[in-house]
Amino acid sequence: MTVLNIAMVGSDDLAKSIAKATDQRDVHTYVHKENGPNGARILSIIRPAKLPERIRPLFNSLCAARVGLIEVNKIDSNLGEVIVAFASSGITNGIIVINPNSDEWIDEEQVIALFTQAGLSNWTQCANEGTELRSTLYDLMDEIESELMEAQTLPLVVPIDQYFNVKGIGLVAIGYVQSGSIKVHDELHLLPAEGPGTVKSLQVMDDDVPIAVAGDRVGIALRNTKEDHLSGGSIVLHKPIEDKNKGISMPLAMEKHMKSIINLNQSPFQKRKLLVGDVVHASVDLQFVVGRIESVDGELIVEWESPLYSRIENPPKVLIAQLDSKPRIMGSANLIRLE
Repeated sequence: MTVLNIAMVGSDDLAKSIAKATDQRDVHTYVHKENGPNGARILSIIRPAKLPERIRPLFNSLCAARVGLIEVNKIDSNLGEVIVAFASSGITNGIIVINPNSDEWIDEEQVIALFTQAGLSNWTQCANEGTELRSTLYDLMDEIESELMEAQTLPLVVPIDQYFNVKGIGLVAIGYVQSGSIKVHDELHLLPAEGPGTVKSLQVMDDDVPIAVAGDRVGIALRNTKEDHLSGGSIVLHKPIEDKNKGISMPLAMEKHMKSIINLNQSPFQKRKLLVGDVVHASVDLQFVVGRIESVDGELIVEWESPLYSRIENPPKVLIAQLDSKPRIMGSANLIRLE
């Protein structure tokens, strides 16, 4: 089974023309399944609610997504912010649907120019038609299939967005597998609690499975884990292994940052410069961490109010924002940990 996670900003009607609604929370989700020659192929749409008032659900949807879908109803600052968010998250493949409001006229060339200026020149314009959109999304899945397969070979990272106790099963944590694979009986390490866990069972698409891989939304039934080891920002990793007798060394997949050098790739639409003392927010792997700029002399250095965890292998782009400024998104960054 191959899953393509799609971050979408647009209407509920457009999402439902592509896939079936499955969940309504801070993000609304929709799923479409087709069988191909190599098994099931899943389109999973993740649509943030309450934009532009609340920007964090948008950041969360971008963390899990591989491609994007933006419905353009009018050209305004909100559209600009959404485009910047996708570009800053490194989502370079996606679909543009121009669907003006009844009282709006949209210059299509201006829309394309905005996407191109932000770095999204690879995005494709499609008609507001569910069948065509599904077909184009499956084409995108085929284009990035090697990336989807490669993600499954990387160390395990599962950011958790829900957890609860289920009668007869116990503690269950739910999240998107960002990279790697997780199997029944695997020994786990939970951040930031530094707690242990063992996989009792797994569910994907409401089915019990022996393994879940990158792209899957998985429910993990946990053994040997306390509920206070979990929070909305917890991350599930494989337990590190160090066996000198067998010559096996598998370190923890993420490193802890309390202070970082930020190599900021500032958005072309952002004119504000960061100054010493400024507060910034970092979004990556469902984490949303507050930091304060400590130095801008030569290198941009930020001290985090709480730990920020970064993947050691193939780290994703970190989205940097200032929630009290306009536009709110500064751009994307690579982080270097300072001791």
